[in-house]
This record gives sequence, C-alpha cells and structure tokens, in this order.
Amino acid sequence: MSINEIQDDLIETFALFDDWEEKYEYIIDLGKKLPGLDDKHKTEDNIIKGCQSVVWLHARMENGKVIFEADSQAIIVKGLVSMLLQVLSDHTPNEILDADLYFIEKTGLSSHLAQTRSNGLASMVKQMKAYALAFKVISAG
Repeated sequence: MSINEIQDDLIETFALFDDWEEKYEYIIDLGKKLPGLDDKHKTEDNIIKGCQSVVWLHARMENGKVIFEADSQAIIVKGLVSMLLQVLSDHTPNEILDADLYFIEKTGLSSHLAQTRSNGLASMVKQMKAYALAFKVISAG
C-alpha cells in the first residue's frame, strides 16, 4: 500500500469513533500492540529530541526500503509512534521524504493533542524524515 492509502485507512478508522475518548482508547490500543524495541536499540543516540516522553527510534534499510522500529515508556506516545510506523515504515527514502502526512490533521490529532504531544509528534516525523534523507544519501553515494 502507498503512504496515502495507509493514511486514508487511518482516517477512515478514526471516523468510526464517536468521540475523542474512543479515539484515545484506539491510540492506546495501538501502543499496546506495538512490538517492543530490542534493548540494544534503546540508546541515547536513538532517543528523539523534542519529545516530552522518552521515545526511541531505530531505522534500517532493507531491500531499498526504510524499516522503522520504535518504543516509548508512555502508552499514548507509543500509540502515536505506532501510527507513524504504519504510515512510513517499509517505504523508500524518496517516498518518505515526499510524504505529506495529512492524516495528522484529518484525524483531528493536531487539534486534540496537548501542545507538548503535538511537538513530540512533529519531532518524530522530523527524525523519520532525517533517517530517510540519510539513507537516500548513503544509497546514492
């Protein structure tokens, strides 16, 4: 599936819920389902700067696609990063760099998250795009 198809699926899923309490429960559920990150990747270098909660992000290239893995101690943040992984992981660096992540606005996340969570989400996106750029440069080199 393309990045936009995955985003559209997320938007449709969010539309099924009647209120934000149900949407938060869904995000928390996503966080609970996210596989943990191997402890060897829970390093200072993999901590995303700008997040209120500790978030570890690990990226690797596999068959020309970027594979992201992440974890957080905060369950709601774990759910948010899980959505980003669904949307961006397993795509080429160019697809990630060109992605317009409109699902954040269309699901209402941007207006329903606390400012610190919103900033953290933006930091996660920024870091994922930075990894994509690094992998693009490495593969072109």
